Amino acid sequence: YLKGASFKIKHEEAYASLMKGLKELDLKGPCVPCDLVLIGDHAFPLAMNSRGQVLMAASLYGSGRIVVLGHEGYLKAFPALVENALTWLRGDGSDNLSVGVQRNVSAVADSLKKSSFQVEVVGAFSDKLGVGVYVTDAYSVGSDPTELVAFLKAGGGVLIAGQAWHWAATHPKENTLHQFDGNKVSGVAGIYFTERYGEVENLPVYPQIPSSWKTGRDFKDDLEFLLQGVSDFNLPSDYVSSEVLVHGPLAFPIGTTEDGRSFLAGAYYGRGRVIVVTHEGYLKFESMAPFWRNAIHWLDEGRRGVVGVMVDPALKILSTSGLKCEKTNFRKDLSVFVCTAYITEHLEEIQNFVAEGGGLLIGGHAWHWANTHAGQNVLTEFSGNKILTQMGLSLLEATISAGSYKAPVPSEASNDTSHFRHLLYRFAAHVTTGGKLNKHEEGCLKKLGSNCNVYLQMKAHDCFHYRQVLVALTDMLKRSGLPQVSDSCPVTTPKDRLLLSVGSAVYKFCPNPDALLPYLIKDNPAMPVVCNHKIKINVNTAGEKEWISTGLYLCPGMKTIVVIPAEIINKNWKIQIGCQTDDLHDKDELKRPPRVCERFPVTSEMMHVCNLWGGLIYLVAPPNTQVKGLEIVVKKAVTAPYYKSGVTTAAEWLTLRTAPSPWAELEFENIVLTVPSDVIRGLEHLDKVAALWDEIMRAIADLAAKPHKFPRKERFVTDVQISAGWMHSGYPIMAHHASAAELVGVKKGKELWGPIHELGHNQQRSCWEFRPHTTECTCNLWSVYVHEEVLGLNRAQVE
Repeated sequence: YLKGASFKIKHEEAYASLMKGLKELDLKGPCVPCDLVLIGDHAFPLAMNSRGQVLMAASLYGSGRIVVLGHEGYLKAFPALVENALTWLRGDGSDNLSVGVQRNVSAVADSLKKSSFQVEVVGAFSDKLGVGVYVTDAYSVGSDPTELVAFLKAGGGVLIAGQAWHWAATHPKENTLHQFDGNKVSGVAGIYFTERYGEVENLPVYPQIPSSWKTGRDFKDDLEFLLQGVSDFNLPSDYVSSEVLVHGPLAFPIGTTEDGRSFLAGAYYGRGRVIVVTHEGYLKFESMAPFWRNAIHWLDEGRRGVVGVMVDPALKILSTSGLKCEKTNFRKDLSVFVCTAYITEHLEEIQNFVAEGGGLLIGGHAWHWANTHAGQNVLTEFSGNKILTQMGLSLLEATISAGSYKAPVPSEASNDTSHFRHLLYRFAAHVTTGGKLNKHEEGCLKKLGSNCNVYLQMKAHDCFHYRQVLVALTDMLKRSGLPQVSDSCPVTTPKDRLLLSVGSAVYKFCPNPDALLPYLIKDNPAMPVVCNHKIKINVNTAGEKEWISTGLYLCPGMKTIVVIPAEIINKNWKIQIGCQTDDLHDKDELKRPPRVCERFPVTSEMMHVCNLWGGLIYLVAPPNTQVKGLEIVVKKAVTAPYYKSGVTTAAEWLTLRTAPSPWAELEFENIVLTVPSDVIRGLEHLDKVAALWDEIMRAIADLAAKPHKFPRKERFVTDVQISAGWMHSGYPIMAHHASAAELVGVKKGKELWGPIHELGHNQQRSCWEFRPHTTECTCNLWSVYVHEEVLGLNRAQVE
C-alpha cells in the first residue's frame, strides 16, 4: 500500500480492474510497439510478450494514476481496455467523469460516445480543463509538461500511448529515457518508453500480473561520460565503506571490487538521476576529483543550475566542476543536491525532486547504523535507504575492503555480474533452462546468495520487482528442488550452495510456504505433539543475553503460537528456533544449510513462529533482566529429551530420554549440553554425569577466581558442521557431532581436553592476555587444572 496516497490499492487489484473482461490482446496487427522499462515500487506490467518485453503498463505517482501503452494505435485497437483504464484512472470514489482527449488521438473520443464519460477533445493539457483523466499520445505532451505532471501528482489520471523507437532512430545522440517527450510524463511514475522494438503476438490475459527477468538498458554511454579521465578508484584504509546492492532495472554499478561488490553506483529515477558512494569521506578526495566533476555534470544534465551541497568537505572539490555550488540544505529549486546518507529530513521531497528531474549525489555507509540498530531492517529503516531503495540502490551492512580498484570498461557493462538482477537472471536461466555459467559468474554465486537473502528481507510484497525476484526464486526451487544435504551427502557445487542458502528466506517470504515445503524438505515424518504446554520463566541475567530452554522442538516447517505474558512484550526478548547458530555462508562445502536458526522479537501476546529447518525452542532474555514466576504457553510442539538438575527426577528421565525430538538438552548447575538425541537414548544415570560436570565447572570458576555460581550458564552445542575449527568458544561453544558422546560420557580418568580448552577460552580476559600470541596458550591452564584436580589425569598423560 502507498504511503501518503489518497487511496490504498494493491497492484493485483488494480491489474484485475484494468484487465476486467479481457481474455486476450491480439497485438499482431500493423502497430509496432516499443518495449517499456519499469522501475520503482509502484509500476507494474499489464501486457508482456513471451520474450519478457513489457508492452503495456500502469503505475501510481503521488495521489494519481497512469496507464502507458506501447503504441498509440492501441488506443483505437482495444476500446474495452481503454474504458477499463479510464474507470481505474479517475480513482476510487471520484464522481468526475470528465475526460480530456488530445486531438491527435481523437478516435478515443469517438469510441467513448456511448459510455458514461463526458469527453472533450482539446489541443493541449491545461489544469483549467477540470478533467479527471487526460488521454494523449507520447508525442503531444510538449517539451515541458510540468502542468501535466502536477495534475498527475495531485490525483489526476493519465492515459498515454506511443513508441520511442522511431524518435530514437532520428535522434541518435539523444538520451531516450530523459529526452523523449513521453518519458517526461510517464518517467516520473517509473515507466519509460525505450528505443527497442517490442515483438508482437497474440497475448493471453493472465489472471495475475505477468513477470519477466528482462533487464533495463545498456549504460555504456553513461559510463563513458562518468569515467572520462578515470582509470581506477583508491579506497584508503582509514575509511570503512559499505557495499551497495544494485538491484533496480535502471541502476548500474560504477566502482566495484574484483569479486563484484559495488561501492559506487548510479541510477535513473523518474526524470532525474542519482549517484551513491558508500562513504561520505570519498566526496572530498582529490584523487576522485575528476570523477566528481563528471558526476556533477551527469546529474545536472546540461541545465547548468545550482548545485546545493550539505556536505562541507565536498564543497571545495565540487566547486571545481564549473557549476555554481553553494552550501545549503535541501531546496526544490536546485539542479543537483549533495547530501549524506544519514539525512533524516525531506526524504519524500528528495525522492520527488529526483523523479521530477533533479540530480542527487549521496554519500554514506550503513554498517554502523546496522551495528547500532540490532533487529531493525537496514534496507527499509535506515534513512538513506528510504530514499535510495526505491531508486534501485540499497546500502548494506556488509563492508568493502580498502584497496585500489580499476574502473569498469563501459562496453562490458551490460554483462556486469555486479548487478543483482543481471546475475540472478543468469543464474535463473542456469537452473531452469540449463544455461551455462562462466567461471567468473560461478565465482560470484556465493555473493549472489547473500544478496538474495538481504533483498528478500525488504518484505516489499506490494513492489512488482520484489515479487518478481521472489517468484523467480520460488520457481527455481520448485523446478530443481532443494539439495538434501547431510554429513554423508555434502553440497559442493556453486548452484546447490546458492539454492541451499536462499531456501529459508524464500520459504519465509513466499506467499504460500505450505505449498513450497515439500520441494524443500523431502523427508519430514510426522511426530507426536503436545498442546498448550506451559513453561515457567525465572530469569536474572547479568550483562549478557541468555537462552532459556523450553524442552520443546518444532519439526521442519512446523508452525506454532507462543503465548507471551505482557511483562516481557516489546522488552527486547526474542523467541529462537534452533540451537545451531553458526553461519556457514563462507564455506565451499556444506553439510547443512548455512543458516538454520531463526529469531523473532517478542512484540505481541500471540507470537506466530516457524523455521523451515525446525529446531529446539528457546526464549532469549535480554541483558540486565529480572523476572520471576512468569508463564509462557506453547500451543503445539514436539517434546525433547530435556534433563534439568534439581527438577527432573531419575524416573522422569527414563521416560523423557525417549521423547521424539532429534535434539536433546542436559542442563546442569553451570552448563547446558545440546546434543543429538541418539547420543543420550541409552543414558540412565544422569545424576552422575551432572555431578561430574558440576565439579568441573566449579574447578573452572576456582581457577578464574570467580564464584561457583556462574552469572550465565555456559552452553555447548554439537553440530554436523561449524564455522571454525574442531570446536570454538563463545555462547554457545560449538563442537562437531563426533564430540557429543565425549561430552555426555565424561568420567573420572577419561580425557576431556578439547571441551575444557574452549571453556578456558571463555574465561580469558584482555587485561592479562597478549593477543594474539597467548590466545591458544593461557586457555590450556584450565585444561591442565581440570584434568589434574577433577579428572585425576596428570598433565603428562594428556595430549
